Formats: sequence, structure tokens, C-alpha cells
Amino acid sequence: MDIIPIKTRIVQPPKDNIYDILDGLELQEKDVLLVTSKILAIHQGRTIPVSEVKDKDELIKKEAEVFIPRGECPGEYVILTVKNSTLIPSAGIDESNADGYYILWPEKPEKEAKKICKYLKKRNNIKKLAVIITDSHTTPLRWGVMGISTGFFGLNPLKDYRGTKDIFGREIKMSQSNIVDALAVMGVLAMGEGDERKPMAIARGVENIEFTDKETYEDLLIPTKEDIYYPLLKKFDKTGRKK
Repeated sequence: MDIIPIKTRIVQPPKDNIYDILDGLELQEKDVLLVTSKILAIHQGRTIPVSEVKDKDELIKKEAEVFIPRGECPGEYVILTVKNSTLIPSAGIDESNADGYYILWPEKPEKEAKKICKYLKKRNNIKKLAVIITDSHTTPLRWGVMGISTGFFGLNPLKDYRGTKDIFGREIKMSQSNIVDALAVMGVLAMGEGDERKPMAIARGVENIEFTDKETYEDLLIPTKEDIYYPLLKKFDKTGRKK
């Protein structure tokens, strides 16, 4: 498997069409294209000048589905939020590499991934292609950021081991491999967090991917009250919910 980061021109806020970059990609059958949420948000014009925002906390709460107030977070560095079924600080709003703008998360990234995927399949005359929208993400009890998917299209997100046997013949009852987030982690690592200017990457030669033209985004998501982490997640309902 190869992860190939793509160096591009600067994608400039407040709005910048990224299809000229997509047109320059050399894609093959069974490639997976990883695209950062940031350049997709800029493509959509999901940006706000920092100078026009009087209260960032109110902007975060507006963008979030639920939140835990800043005062309850250690150091008061962030408002902890859930957005698009993802636990994320500050509703994903970012100021890095943003040239004086707040970059919001893109709207309906799974729909944009579908649009990009279908466009690139036709342009490159290929039948099997997937697109994953990525962002940096922190992990509880661990320093540092890694990647997570915020939307995707073109593949089944899970490899299901339930009903199969382990190496000692014991039936596996719960395990499913999360393919899209695993690829997002590798893509974000290859793309970098600073001035690399590599907001896209191609995952090539990935085994065990089931490509599809169906919309499979919802297959990845767990209803909150069925999640094993619900004893922690229910804290959000006791603190703040978007009105």
C-alpha cells in the first residue's frame, strides 16, 4: 500500500474552487483520494473573517450539535463539541493556514465526496474510486493529533468480522474494522499539519476495500445511546445543546 501526498497551490480563503487541482490528479482504478476538510470548506466558502466575529464561543455553539462549555474543559482552551457525529474541539473551527479567517467544517461533506468521486471517475475513465474527507482529530488520553473522516463516498466503511473464527476457532461476535478512519489517519500523517501544502493524498494498493456506488456514510455511525461511551457522552445533554 502506498500513501501519496499531493502538493498543491495555496487554496485561498474566503472561497476558492479546487476543481483545477482535482483535474490535475493522475488516478488509477481502486485508488482512494483523501481530501482535507479545510480545502473543501474553502471551496464551499465556509469561512468567516476573524475580524467580523465578536464572540468565537457563540460561533462554536452555533456550529455545534451539542457542547460542553469552555469553563468545564481543562485550561479552558476549547469548547468540547459534537458535530456530524464526531467528538471534536470547537466544532472543528480552525484558524491555522487560514489567512485571517475562521474555517468552518464543510456542509454535508459526504455529499461533496460523492460529487467529487463521480466527477473524477468520469474524468479519469475509471470504475472503482473512493473519496474520503479528512480532518485532524485528538484522541482522549493521548497527546497529539491524528486523522478522522468527516465524510466519504465510494466504499463500504467497515470490514465485518462478526460470525467468523479467530485463530483458535472462537467465533468473533463484535469486531468490525473501521477502514475509512484508518485511511484518514494515514492520509493526515502523510499530508502534515504545517506549511507542507499537501491537502490531498492518494491511497493506492489498499487491500480489502469493497468499492460501491451506494451511499454508505450512515453505515459507520452509532446512535449515541447505543455507544459504549454513552456514559461519557451523556454529559453533553446535561450541559449544552444547540437551540
